[in-house]
Amino acid sequence: MATKLTLSAPSDSDLSSLADQTASSRSINRSLRVAEKERRKNEAEDPFVLALKYFSDVEAGTPLFGNDEFEKNLVLVERVAYSKGLSPEAISIMLEFAMSLRMGNAPCVRVLKCLIPTTVVPQEAVVRAVVWLGVGKIPINTQILFIKWVLTVFDLIDAKDQLRAVYGFIFSFVTDENLCPFICHLLYLLTRKESVRVFRVRKLLELQSKLGRQPFLLHLLSLYKVFCPELVTLSIPSRMRSGFRNYNSPWKSALIAVQKRNGSQVASSTSLPFTIKDKTNPRKRKHCHLELPVLSSLVNKQAQTELSSSRKVVPLVQLHSLTQLLENMHRIELPAQMGSLLGSSLALQYLDCVQDESALLRLNFWLGYALHEEFLFCGDGGGSQTSEEALQFLDKLLSSQHFLQESFSSSEAFLYKFLSVWDGSLLRPQILSLLSNIPVVPSSQIGRLLFEPLMQLFFTSSLFFKCGLMECLSNMLLKWLTWHSVYALEDDLDISLNSHTSINMTLSGFKDSVMELVHFVGRLASVGLQLEGCHSLLLSFILDFYEAVCDTFLKYGLPLVVMPPPGVFYPALFSLDPVSVDRLAFIMYRYKVNLTSAKTQEKVTEAFHISRQTFREFNQYLVVMVNCLWNSKMFNPGMGVQLGEELLLKSNVPQYWTSFDLIHHPAFMSYAVDFHRQCWPGRKDMDFNSIKHSKPWSWYLEYLYSQGYDGLKQFVPTP
Repeated sequence: MATKLTLSAPSDSDLSSLADQTASSRSINRSLRVAEKERRKNEAEDPFVLALKYFSDVEAGTPLFGNDEFEKNLVLVERVAYSKGLSPEAISIMLEFAMSLRMGNAPCVRVLKCLIPTTVVPQEAVVRAVVWLGVGKIPINTQILFIKWVLTVFDLIDAKDQLRAVYGFIFSFVTDENLCPFICHLLYLLTRKESVRVFRVRKLLELQSKLGRQPFLLHLLSLYKVFCPELVTLSIPSRMRSGFRNYNSPWKSALIAVQKRNGSQVASSTSLPFTIKDKTNPRKRKHCHLELPVLSSLVNKQAQTELSSSRKVVPLVQLHSLTQLLENMHRIELPAQMGSLLGSSLALQYLDCVQDESALLRLNFWLGYALHEEFLFCGDGGGSQTSEEALQFLDKLLSSQHFLQESFSSSEAFLYKFLSVWDGSLLRPQILSLLSNIPVVPSSQIGRLLFEPLMQLFFTSSLFFKCGLMECLSNMLLKWLTWHSVYALEDDLDISLNSHTSINMTLSGFKDSVMELVHFVGRLASVGLQLEGCHSLLLSFILDFYEAVCDTFLKYGLPLVVMPPPGVFYPALFSLDPVSVDRLAFIMYRYKVNLTSAKTQEKVTEAFHISRQTFREFNQYLVVMVNCLWNSKMFNPGMGVQLGEELLLKSNVPQYWTSFDLIHHPAFMSYAVDFHRQCWPGRKDMDFNSIKHSKPWSWYLEYLYSQGYDGLKQFVPTP
């Protein structure tokens, strides 16, 4: 029993240790109280805190004119705002002061312009300010300025649920003609499926009948139609110019400066891309927001937890593997800034699998603003847009389009405008790559949108630009033909050219567009070869294009065969480069195979038809090539190239009719010399006529084929 009592009783050392811990705890608590007291004392003495307290406590009706205390405090707040930015608490205080008009209308604009957040904007402050709009005392210009501020900092607002709760109240301001463009823009960002109602659709249609087909109304209606197509029967144009104007917000450059000065960028970038213009040199332009936004949640962490538990949604930023994406495919919450999707392979997988029209609409809206502001709406004419940020931005856009195997409609609209002001050198590889990704353009519009600006650039640019453009147009044609072969329906009547849009085109319309493109490239190639002296590099890119054209029927299933123009055929036939002649022979061989198959198909199906003119052109080219390269009958009557007999005699060229056969052709002369030396090593004089004898000619052809000229071998196979 004594033993048990001894074990349960604390020892002297334990009592001493417990006392030390208690004393230490009291010391720590005392230190914390002292530190907190010191902090409050410092805050109480901080002029900025005192200034905020002034604006928080100032009473309504306080006079403004002659009020030195107001001026001193506002100057202090402005200085802090433009240097460090304002905290969420400061934003709430100053926004409440401005919108409540406690000191009249005069200071409201000045206060709104200095609302530069350093981190986030409290949602509650924005909601209270929106409610103040209904009082009716705020001037219309000030209301517009406030809505502009909300649009600028929209993605910095820490949550959106309360704003969406007052969606109907915000919608009521759409009837004001001055506010309508800005309210539509804000509604566009806030709209969810549950926001679309019949009476709202009717109101927008009524406004449209009153104001005309305004882009901002059409874009909001297009979003409504995505969510509820049965409610919006209006036909929305498939291609619309940017619906919301890119206003020069007074907060943009200040926000960028504050973020750079603080050494970090806010996780969720503002809804519009920002730029800063150097005042000392107006031609310099800095791309400060071409970096893709960070993939972040739509709401802050606390609201995100509550929302996830109530609606069982999963923020995209929390997914890290394809397995997780597939498991939560229909419960995914899109990020606050849609531009961040371009930087995430999982996000692109989501877009490709789900084909969420609202997500694509938002992404195209963001991307359209980024491209237009950074490359079109700049006052310097794009003088220094070869910055690393611009290159990385366009490269990321290209990689995203290659991943999705299609282009974004906003990049298409941008390109159509950019081509008219492009100098052909600025970001050339990226622009040409974007251009090669655009889907099929209707034949009625392709001339105005593409051919006219490209023709001006082609004829006024260097050889390397001409080669780059030819490569771009070759890739464009290949993608068009691939889209046709993939999306063609079984009845061969209609094809869908883009899986994310409703653009449909009849087969005849598609053929017209492809034919226009091929004829356009033929015109460019013919004149370009003349301008560049039939340069072999340019000719190589042109032949790349016609290697795709010659197989349109068999390889891509398109009942269309278009022959190259004489301005391409003859420079390739008379080229000094043997590879070009060999490639021409291969192209003619593929034309022969396609036309033979097409003629067989015509006998089976009456609807299938290839123009007789195409067969005549092919036969003429075929006769010219065989007579020229094999039969040594150049310049004979009926050939494509004819010269007068007197002129040929004056040239003093012996046996001029053999000048371009496979022995005397300038491209193959070196091979003929080498072959002659191997066959008759003892001869001192070159007698090329000896090669034309039956056996040496067969050996010579085999010798050429052994050098890799398979095009010649396929064109006229040896017996």
